[in-house]
Amino acid sequence: MSRLAPTLEAFFTTRLALQQEASPATVASYRDTIRLLVRFASERTRRPPQELDLADLDAPLIGAFLEHLERQRNNSARTRNARLAAIRALFGFAALSHPEHGASIQRVLAIPQKRFERAVVCFLTRPEVEALLAAPDRSCWCGRRDHALLMLAVHTGLRLGELTGLRCTDVVLSRGAHVRCLGKGRKERVTPLGPDAVAALAIWLDERQGDPADPLFPSRRGGPLSSDAVQSLVARHADVAGQRCPSLGAKHVTPHVLRHTCAMLLREGGVDISTIALWLGHEQLSTVQIYLHADLAMKERALALAAPPGTPPGRYRPPDALLAFLDSL
Repeated sequence: MSRLAPTLEAFFTTRLALQQEASPATVASYRDTIRLLVRFASERTRRPPQELDLADLDAPLIGAFLEHLERQRNNSARTRNARLAAIRALFGFAALSHPEHGASIQRVLAIPQKRFERAVVCFLTRPEVEALLAAPDRSCWCGRRDHALLMLAVHTGLRLGELTGLRCTDVVLSRGAHVRCLGKGRKERVTPLGPDAVAALAIWLDERQGDPADPLFPSRRGGPLSSDAVQSLVARHADVAGQRCPSLGAKHVTPHVLRHTCAMLLREGGVDISTIALWLGHEQLSTVQIYLHADLAMKERALALAAPPGTPPGRYRPPDALLAFLDSL
């Protein structure tokens, strides 16, 4: 018998904390997954969590847990795969300390990721970006803060956690203006700032008057904005902007959509895909292939090159409705 509790404790304190020095975000994500799994296993086996054995978490139970996530908790396939990745990390560690459960562990590790449909990324057009940036009421403190935050998000493509983690000292507005952030995997990244972003941040920092270690975008209480608060303010200003730009009403605008927007604006400007990957902090070029799929202008240029000789340039345009009616008589 191999109690689950000591293995879980060693996984978080030894493997994640000491050996891998995992980030707080990774630890929190794994913790949430294992907590859900332990509760599910306890209900299935009718045993208290502290009395569970490693053998109780076999492949059939893990499979049932993953199905439970999708059907009862309405999790997406992406979330299901993220939970499975955390479970694999746990069982990979358990394989070293419990070789007697090797066969059962290998069956769990063999559970495949679930395939899912990949939709074209959602991003904002230039008129939509202009409407969004004009939405905050800059006559008040919160509006000026939100305007600077939205401007920075669109121009740099920072992740939500990177935005909320910024401090005043991370912004440099002198020659070679840039913002410095600690990105995914605790990799430091420096992103240049354009004139519009520099102007907005200069106004905000002059009003902010914070110490270097203070959050760049504070809440009313002075602490850093939470992820939920940033998501809420982006959605709120998108609703306001939708009154000026109706096309925004069909889009679910989130901080990550602003990240996609930054990438597509860079792509529209002719920036190559490898530079966009560096700009956004991606290690693999395959991650940014989604922006090539979403680049309709690039596909239209390819279509023009492949057109038969003598074909009129440009895309097909339907005839005027009135003339078409008269021609049909």
